[in-house]
Amino acid sequence: MTITAERKQELINEFKRGDSDTGSPEVQIAILTTRINNLTEHMRANKKDYSTRRGLLMMVSRRRRLLDFLKKIDPQRYLDIIQRLEIRK
Repeated sequence: MTITAERKQELINEFKRGDSDTGSPEVQIAILTTRINNLTEHMRANKKDYSTRRGLLMMVSRRRRLLDFLKKIDPQRYLDIIQRLEIRK
């Protein structure tokens, strides 16, 4: 269910904005999206796992807040990240 350190490092390298960037909104959104996708698969197999459901909903809310923040400060970066992650239709 959790992502490996190697996968996390790949995401950081793919979405970072500078050489020492590890915490920009884009990186955080990419990591959360990967975790959300993994938990969604888990929830399909385990429908009654309510503690996982709560964690999943908290992650979705955190990602939504980060996306709202990014949309407010730089709409073009917001559009780029949702296109790269294929979050919206």
